[in-house]
Amino acid sequence: MKRLIFTAMLCIAASYGFAQTTDSTKTTTDTVVTKKGLKIRFGLGNDAPYVSTYDTTTTITHSKAPGFSFGITFSRIDLGFATLLDHGSFTLSPKNQFLSYRQAKTANFGFDVVQFGYRFNSAFKIYVAGGFDWTNIRLRKDITIQRNAPVLTYTQDSIHYSKNRFSSSYLRIPLAFYYRSHEDSRGNYFRLVAGPEFGILLNGRVKQISEENGKQKFDDDYHFAKLRKGIFIRMGYGIMGIYAKYYFNDMFENSPDQQGLKNFSFGLTLGF
Repeated sequence: MKRLIFTAMLCIAASYGFAQTTDSTKTTTDTVVTKKGLKIRFGLGNDAPYVSTYDTTTTITHSKAPGFSFGITFSRIDLGFATLLDHGSFTLSPKNQFLSYRQAKTANFGFDVVQFGYRFNSAFKIYVAGGFDWTNIRLRKDITIQRNAPVLTYTQDSIHYSKNRFSSSYLRIPLAFYYRSHEDSRGNYFRLVAGPEFGILLNGRVKQISEENGKQKFDDDYHFAKLRKGIFIRMGYGIMGIYAKYYFNDMFENSPDQQGLKNFSFGLTLGF
C-alpha cells in the first residue's frame, strides 16, 4: 500500500501543470479582467480539474460554453478508510468474525484516469469516468483465506503474521453529476459531485509477512463480487475535499455466510 501511494504521488507531481499565467476572462458585461497567478491542473484538456491562486481581490466569474469533452486525467484521488457493515452494523456477526480487522490500517485508495462528459453551463456538468479502486483489509487473526474454495473460507495458522492483508482491486466507472460555485478572489470554488458508481473486479489478493515464510502473495477472486454497484459523494473547496462511498450489493458472492456484508468507505479526496 505504501509503495502504491508513493507511486500515486509521483504521478500527481508529473500530472500537475504548474504555470504562471495571465488570464483574460470576459464577464457577462464583456468587461475583460486580467489576473495573474498559479494554476494546477489534474490532467489534459480545458475541462480538467484544477486549483488556482491569483493575486487579485476581484471576484472572477468564468463563463464556459456548453459542450462535450473528453480527456486523460489523474484526478479524484481518494485515500481513506474502508469499513465493513454486517447487516447495517459495524460489529461483525459470529460467522464473519474471521474477517476481524484493524480499522486504522484498513484503507481505500483509488483514482480516475479518463473521463467523458457534457457541460451544460459554468456551474453544472455530467461525466462518466474510468479508473481504479483498491480496498485493503488488514486482518487481525493469523489465518489464511483459501483460494479456489466453493465458499469464502479460511484456515487457522500456527504462525504469527506481522502483516495479513486481504484486498480487492476494481475497475471503477462513476457517473457523476457535478456542481461548482463561482470562483472566489483566489480563483477557487466550492464543488459538489455525486452519483452512482459501478465496479468490475480485477483481482483479489492475500499478502502475508511472517518470520517463518517471509513475504507471500496469493491471487484469486476470493468470491469478491464480480460487479459491484454503489453511490458516492464528494465535496470540497480548492484542492482538497472529502468523499464517501457505499455499495449496495454484498462484498462477496456465492458465499451464503457472507450475505449482508457490505463495504462503506470515506476519507479525503484530491483534485476533483
